[in-house]
Amino acid sequence: MTETLPPLLLIGCGKMGGAMLAGWRERGLGETLVVDPFATGPIPGATLLRDAAEIPAGFAPAAVVLATKPQEAPASLPTYARFAGSAVFVSIMAGKTVGFMQGLLGQGAAVVRAMPNTPAAVRQGFTVAFAGPGVSPSQRGLADTLLAATGEVDWVAEEGLLDPVTAVSGGGPAYVFLLAELLEAAAVEQGIPADLARRMARATVAGSGALLAASTEDAAQLRKNVTSPKGTTERALAVLMAQQAWPDSISKAIAAATARSRELAG
Repeated sequence: MTETLPPLLLIGCGKMGGAMLAGWRERGLGETLVVDPFATGPIPGATLLRDAAEIPAGFAPAAVVLATKPQEAPASLPTYARFAGSAVFVSIMAGKTVGFMQGLLGQGAAVVRAMPNTPAAVRQGFTVAFAGPGVSPSQRGLADTLLAATGEVDWVAEEGLLDPVTAVSGGGPAYVFLLAELLEAAAVEQGIPADLARRMARATVAGSGALLAASTEDAAQLRKNVTSPKGTTERALAVLMAQQAWPDSISKAIAAATARSRELAG
């Protein structure tokens, strides 16, 4: 049974914005406007607008979801400042801080920052959120409902944690897809037919993820469960762990992504 959501305004309907909208549709969309000059449209269940100037004067959204690129924020956000007195702003823009957004929307704006990831498209996403000052319990509850439409949601009390969150879970799917890509290429190098290599690599990564999600054991223990003493997996892991190759690379990659998130704060 679905419960109709309150009026919503979605700014940007790309991959992530579109995934969120699809999740809301399953929850029961109320009056919903989407502002996106690049959308091919139409958008089922919502009204597509090409420009913020087209928003009807009487429209009063309960939430304004900012799903645009962070580089577009300085030019676009002031347009929506008129909703700051009543709506909660839910931003999924990487790096842009609550203070930055309040500087464009007004210091009294209620802002929730959130970092989802692309498995949201199949309702398997993981989102971490932070509620800025002035966000009421009901506004936080609405933000949680909107974010939970695409998967699991957790909240942090320190805004600065969203930078490493962006690096780990926000960018994490790319690292996993890279693993699948490299496994497929290595399989082909060893003579496995390309189609089989592709299916095998994808199924291995997807199946391992499902096992990890279902298991109560630590990831380290699951790795050990696969690794027989003096066996083939142990030999492979010895290469990956030689001189801390994988641990150091992952650590440096997350640090680099975290630093970039902080740079995007503007």
